[in-house]
Amino acid sequence: MDEAGVNAAILERLERVVESLQDNSVKMGQLLAVHNEKLDKQDRIDAVLFEKIESVHREVNRRADEIKKGCERDIRKIDERLRLMEKKMWSIAGALTIISVVVSPIGSRLFSVLTPSEINYRMEAPTSVEQRR
Repeated sequence: MDEAGVNAAILERLERVVESLQDNSVKMGQLLAVHNEKLDKQDRIDAVLFEKIESVHREVNRRADEIKKGCERDIRKIDERLRLMEKKMWSIAGALTIISVVVSPIGSRLFSVLTPSEINYRMEAPTSVEQRR
């Protein structure tokens, strides 16, 4: 082969390499475009997901506040009921104490002395000084 044939073969081979590089460059551009599109789509999806997470977070906080207020209200109601029961318990304890004193032998003697019929009898009965006159 002569020199011109060798040069032509080299040029033909270089043209194929350049065409191959151009094809690869075009394909790489297409891949990058698809990749950028996927990244943009993922960014939009992420934005939607973050907004949903924020929405759920706000809702959870709102519900937690409602639950907290409800629990505090219930605790106050239970506290009021316990105080009322405590008052009733002390009233019952006082009444039982009075009844036990009245029913006891000492209480019976004490109240028998203080009964109205006994008091009236003593006021109406003449004293020994008055009987002598």
